[in-house]
Amino acid sequence: MENPLSSAIPPEAPACAADQGSLCARVYRLTQTDWLSRSADELFAHAVVVLLIIVVAVILRHAVHRAIHRLTSGAGEGRVPTLLRPLRDRAVRTLRDAAPLMVERRTQRAQAIGSVLRSFSTILIYGVAFVLILGEFGVNLAPIIASAGIVGVAIGFGAQNLVRDFLSGIFMMLEDQYGVGDVVDLGEATGTVEAVGLRVTTLRDIAGTVWYVRNGEVLRVGNSSQGFSVAVVDIPVGHSADVDDALEIAERAANAECAEPKIASKVIAPPEMLGVQSVTAEGVLMRLTIRTRPGEQWAVQRAVAAEVKTALDDAGVPAPYPFGGRPGVAGPGTPAV
Repeated sequence: MENPLSSAIPPEAPACAADQGSLCARVYRLTQTDWLSRSADELFAHAVVVLLIIVVAVILRHAVHRAIHRLTSGAGEGRVPTLLRPLRDRAVRTLRDAAPLMVERRTQRAQAIGSVLRSFSTILIYGVAFVLILGEFGVNLAPIIASAGIVGVAIGFGAQNLVRDFLSGIFMMLEDQYGVGDVVDLGEATGTVEAVGLRVTTLRDIAGTVWYVRNGEVLRVGNSSQGFSVAVVDIPVGHSADVDDALEIAERAANAECAEPKIASKVIAPPEMLGVQSVTAEGVLMRLTIRTRPGEQWAVQRAVAAEVKTALDDAGVPAPYPFGGRPGVAGPGTPAV
């Protein structure tokens, strides 16, 4: 007996449309499309695989990003992020714990490294998923990969400065060359670091000018506030001065100033008198150094220099020429030689 449903199928319909339980027959009844009906089973199978690939990629990306977030979190609460623990931290522990900007420095460092890892993981996961989807539909990937390689080389040549900036920023972060609050010399610009990015470092000089320095252009970095700093105090006196007495007076005044509460918290070692630094036609230059906390060397230097100058004046130590007159000629407050 002939099936009445099969007799209603047009003769141009695909053979699979006669199978009433198949997906082909259902699609043909809905769309009356020959090619779609013949490919329904295959398309459905591929669609399931593609959907599975997309779901796995999204879940994997979410899991990786969450893991990266856990590795880079904790700086805001004063803890060292897990991601930064294997990396070298150049600050001395006692000074690092006392530095008020260290939390912000760690936070920016962790966020920058985490951003790179998240971007890299997203590109890698979604890139692999895209290739798997194309392969599922039988697309020949060889020409696509070759074209992508050529485009990548062209972009690399065209944006090599940008790539160099990012690579320099990544290594700068990993090596902890400088961070927020450090006083650095980057060649053309010198000042206090306000922000550290993967492409640009922002710092403000003593005049208040904000400098934006590309990381790829930084050939050398002078960090004046890493670990500890040194205040250098140069003390000029006249040729007629008793050098031994002047050294003793200067060292005593420096020790007294460093004992003051406003300075003592910035000093981590007693003043060290180095002695005579140089002898010139104008006078004799003495030098002493003081080890200070990071970034505090200039404040200590100014305070100690003022106290030493007052102590030498009170003791009647001759000033160098021209303030003390020419050698052999009596000047104001200076005995003739």
